Amino acid sequence: MQSALPSQSAFAQVVRSFEESLPGKATLVVAASLFVAICAHISLVLPFTPVPITLQTFAVILIGMVLGPVAGFSALALYLAEGAAGLPVFNPHEPGGIIHLIGPNAGFLFSYPLVAAVAGWVTRGLSSVESRFTRAVAAGVAASVVVFAFGAGWLAHFAHLSAPAAWHLAIAPFLPAEAIKITAAAGIFSSLQRWTRA
Repeated sequence: MQSALPSQSAFAQVVRSFEESLPGKATLVVAASLFVAICAHISLVLPFTPVPITLQTFAVILIGMVLGPVAGFSALALYLAEGAAGLPVFNPHEPGGIIHLIGPNAGFLFSYPLVAAVAGWVTRGLSSVESRFTRAVAAGVAASVVVFAFGAGWLAHFAHLSAPAAWHLAIAPFLPAEAIKITAAAGIFSSLQRWTRA
């Protein structure tokens, strides 16, 4: 059992070196944008709202936590550029390409680079909190506030909705799922941190 520890430590060092190199960072940014695209296709359409439940916010928050604010922002900016170029990276239940970026869910999409940056910034900014999981949950909550503010705000503007209507269509139905996504992202992040810092 003890003989496996040096090997794990050496592998973790290789991973850290890769993350810190320019080619490594570029690879991670591209891979992260593809991860969000995959999660966008895992979705559930709700009959009473134009906003579907997807795994996108889980991916965006996790990417921000893992890559940090700068690389996380870059990955999500790349994701939006891929979608604007017509690549099939957005939710498949709606028109793709640039049309998706002016539709009812555009606010959610445009929030993603900032959401990833907030998740990364809060995770690293709360270094005084010993528990990685607690830091990650706080980062996930802060990031979710941003995504809902942008998403509901744009939907209210787009569809001429009142604040209560926007709450019921773009926020309230998604809070239980969002809590699960934040918890899952925090758990994965804290496990990765524990493993790479071993």
